[in-house]
Amino acid sequence: MKTKAGYAVIIGKPNAGKSTLLNGLLDYKLSIVSPKPQTTRKRVLGIYNNDDTQIIFFDTPGLLKPKYEMQRSMMNFVNSSLDDADLMVYIQDIAKLELDKFPDPISKQIFENFKKPKILILNKIDLKKDVKETLPLIKKFYDEGTFDQIVPISAKSKENLDNVIKAISQYIPENPFYYDPELLSTEPQRFFVSELIREQIFFSFKEEIPYSTEVSILEFKEREKGKWYIHAEIIVERDNQKKILIGKGGAMIKNIGQYARKEIEELLGMDVYLEIFVKVRKDWRNNKSHLRSFGY
Repeated sequence: MKTKAGYAVIIGKPNAGKSTLLNGLLDYKLSIVSPKPQTTRKRVLGIYNNDDTQIIFFDTPGLLKPKYEMQRSMMNFVNSSLDDADLMVYIQDIAKLELDKFPDPISKQIFENFKKPKILILNKIDLKKDVKETLPLIKKFYDEGTFDQIVPISAKSKENLDNVIKAISQYIPENPFYYDPELLSTEPQRFFVSELIREQIFFSFKEEIPYSTEVSILEFKEREKGKWYIHAEIIVERDNQKKILIGKGGAMIKNIGQYARKEIEELLGMDVYLEIFVKVRKDWRNNKSHLRSFGY
């Protein structure tokens, strides 16, 4: 039997629904999600398999103009993913689509530089009162010829995701499978554990704190008997951020730990003893040495 295997990079503006799309396509929560933009900071690899096709997805940070070193590293993940991909999946929140401003300068340059197939995903059609409203948009984009395929979807409700797979599969080259079909990702468990803790920070705090924090897993001990032990460190930039994260009497850090532990136990299928500490590393988002140590 002939098989196909290839790489598809998912890109788009912050909060367009990239991670929700990946999770929906895989039917598994691989990438963390939150209502806040810029939740995804690194490249997350997810693997979709059916009988004869393997699609390796890259979920990437939202496109932006970098303001500090960490954001420059985030955009490097996007660029390297584009270099590695066989096709691009560009996702656009249809509720935020302004035709006179699309594509924005960053996206336009990426479209011009990427010479392989491009698929436009018009997301959140469930928010449109009349789905027919999307038809003129689809015609406009087809007429312009920027995209090879256009697929309207709702990533949140998983509407029309089967057509996304069909569209992508047309451009996946004939190859033997690159990965074992049982694999969903090549990322280590430590990575997903740190992401689940960071996800709780995004849900628990408002604007400043989530963007000033990073999570590092210092110890990850698998045990034959009893709970697995995980020692995590939340990094912040300033002393007052540490106080806010810990909360009065340690209430906030306790809540983060409780909710994160439940998610981690579901991921690992094991009971976990999770210890979290908070450490200050001043201006870490602009410190290349710190960024390298965190995998940026």
